[in-house]
Amino acid sequence: MDIRERLNTVLETIDSACRRAGRSPNEIQLVAVSKRIDIDRMREGIEAGIRIIGENRVNEACKKYQQLGNRVEWHFVGHLQTNKVKRCLQFADLIESVDSMRLAQEISRRAGAMDRSIDVFAEVNTSGEMSKFGLSPEKVIDDVVEMARLPNIQVTGLMTVAAFVEDAEQVRPSFRLLRELRDRINSRHVSGLTIKYLSMGMSNDYPVAVEEGATHVRIGQAVFGPRE
Repeated sequence: MDIRERLNTVLETIDSACRRAGRSPNEIQLVAVSKRIDIDRMREGIEAGIRIIGENRVNEACKKYQQLGNRVEWHFVGHLQTNKVKRCLQFADLIESVDSMRLAQEISRRAGAMDRSIDVFAEVNTSGEMSKFGLSPEKVIDDVVEMARLPNIQVTGLMTVAAFVEDAEQVRPSFRLLRELRDRINSRHVSGLTIKYLSMGMSNDYPVAVEEGATHVRIGQAVFGPRE
């Protein structure tokens, strides 16, 4: 199966999940995660219809951006170290993985120095796994309100990485929690803060994420095939 066929299969699966949930497929944006995917396969994916690329590593993303440029929208979806924020801002249109107030402050500072602003998603550790990055569900509402006060960034979404399990139904509560946190943040009616987007769901569990309200799904191997 080539990339175009894989992509079409993913889109059909999203359509089916949307029908089950009474949603429109137009509400869903597919972020094609290209970690360790070579440029030729990325070009093939773009020709097949990929419009958003998600990258996990700053150095790898910068090299790819030099070759592909603005043919696609670039999202950074991996753990971002504060010392790499400046380089990340050289290519990223959106940072989906802001997992601490310290990181948000550094993005704000660096974006200001570059005379730009950037949309970000706050990453939430909904699984409770110690190995995962992210704000705690108990603190995320206050943290997001504080982030929204920073200049040069706009907090427009929440993101989570669910536990990796064979049965995707087991992670439905994680996705449901992220949706509930969005609703609780928006119910505060903080001036200038509206959480519109939920980035959740990967190759092994994205249909469940769509059913629970995902607006962005981060799909790697299901689109590009096995990584190098």
